[in-house]
Amino acid sequence: MTATYKHKQLSRHLQPFVELVESGRLNSCKDIKALVKHIRYCFETEDIYVDEDLADHYMGLVKYFPFEQLFPWQEFVITLHDCTFWKDSGMPRWPELFCLTGRGAGKDGTIAFEATCLTSPYHGIPKYDVDICANNEEQALRPVLDIVDAFEHSGFKARLKKHYKWKTESVQGLKTRGMVRGRTNNPSGKDGMRSGIVVFNEIHQYQDYKNINVFVTGLGKVRHPRRSYYTTNGDNREGPLDDLIETAEGILFGGDPDNGLLPFVCRLDKKEEVHDPANWEKANPSLPYLPDLRLEIEKEYRDWKKNPQRLPAFMSKRMNCPDGATEIQVTDYANIKATNRDLPDLSGWSCVVGIDFSKTTDWMSVDLHFKQGDQRYDISHSWMCTASKDIPRLKCPWKEWVDKGRLTLVDDVEIHPELITEYIYDNKRKYMIRAAAIDDFRYALLARYLTDLGFTKGNKNLKLVRPSDIMRVVPVIDSCFVNQWLVWGDAPELRWATNNAKMIRSGRKLGCADDADIGNYVYGKIEAKSRKTDPFMAFVAAMTCEDMILERRARSRRSLDVATF
Repeated sequence: MTATYKHKQLSRHLQPFVELVESGRLNSCKDIKALVKHIRYCFETEDIYVDEDLADHYMGLVKYFPFEQLFPWQEFVITLHDCTFWKDSGMPRWPELFCLTGRGAGKDGTIAFEATCLTSPYHGIPKYDVDICANNEEQALRPVLDIVDAFEHSGFKARLKKHYKWKTESVQGLKTRGMVRGRTNNPSGKDGMRSGIVVFNEIHQYQDYKNINVFVTGLGKVRHPRRSYYTTNGDNREGPLDDLIETAEGILFGGDPDNGLLPFVCRLDKKEEVHDPANWEKANPSLPYLPDLRLEIEKEYRDWKKNPQRLPAFMSKRMNCPDGATEIQVTDYANIKATNRDLPDLSGWSCVVGIDFSKTTDWMSVDLHFKQGDQRYDISHSWMCTASKDIPRLKCPWKEWVDKGRLTLVDDVEIHPELITEYIYDNKRKYMIRAAAIDDFRYALLARYLTDLGFTKGNKNLKLVRPSDIMRVVPVIDSCFVNQWLVWGDAPELRWATNNAKMIRSGRKLGCADDADIGNYVYGKIEAKSRKTDPFMAFVAAMTCEDMILERRARSRRSLDVATF
């Protein structure tokens, strides 16, 4: 007879949400199901505990808010993040929270409630400041204003004044003297921060870690430092949000240690699920309790389905499943991420080189393209001119790319063509570069330099790329992406550029939306100033002449007969 295994009973503050997920009464995504398993495993194998009295006190503060009660997911998150500790050290078990939920789930309310808990007399740690950080003042102050509004209209104003004092833009706990404040990206005053917890509101808007790093330098000056990341998804890729999602996936599905990060990720499991309203609570676990919100989402869904271009945020923010509905994507972002695999040693291999740029005062890119069977390998490098007027608009961590050697910053009036051809010349020593490809309209600037390298029409090793050439390789590139035959190594600038490109239907009049669709496509930019495509278009140029590559033949080994005596 097989014994039936029973889980250890969890805290009464965790059990309701866990039971909703495990029973299926809440239609939860695979990330949340994996998190519940992870939490059970941690409580069964680690020496940790929930401070039940502290959790009881915190949940008792709900009466001062217009919520009436917390949603089960909020109680679950607050209990794990703020009330669960290691028995030996007394330190928080999950001091870092990543909370990705759909728009309308109540992120600002959750932040406001958590801030109230951590500045309450129940918390007890002196000067435990709650700094709510965001890209703009409205997002930074919204949770603070929610606290002030709740206190002003709770019916317990006199009682609350014994424990808190507040004004329009700040709240302070009287016993602990901890302050709740909103912070924006203005660097003024950040060096003096002594945060107990730093809360990042809508981290999807952050392009890099510059401001994040400044905000968190104030942590550690008081006991039990914490971080919280509350956000919906967004359309910016290759930034901190993508890093957090990747880390969460490693914890939930890859067996990675969580290192104190609680990954609460709510989203559709796949885009097609959006057409069944029962799946919407996968992205928004508050939805079963908010009928008005459900009606609003139903309306948005009908509008989005008729014309996705009108409501691009429906998928990215309501469902946390960006689909690029405003443009025809080059490919799903999962296929772009799949290019991040180690390159083999390509020394001595045959290849072609693609070159792309729009202006020498902006970006220039070169792509060395290799092929072996179905597999394609690419080595990409780019140059950016400091004279570019688009630099303040760039939505990417380009300084990190410079530090990693992926992007060369050219402090001059332009990127001189010799920089590009010198790079190609140096690589001719390592690889057998069979041909060069460049846009027909860009060739004049580099003609003399490419001729000096031996790339000419007469030698039949120069491809001047026209739109018709790109139309022919679009299906090939699409096939390479969906089959994940592209290997680029860790090339964040190339992945970013690919995600910035869109497919444009091509008819008799190129790019005219009202022209007959004859099934052909070329590539264009999603946004002209802040989103560059040069690295991707250099790759596309190289793809137009990949038939020039001499693929390596497998060495045959003659079988030897072994005589046995």
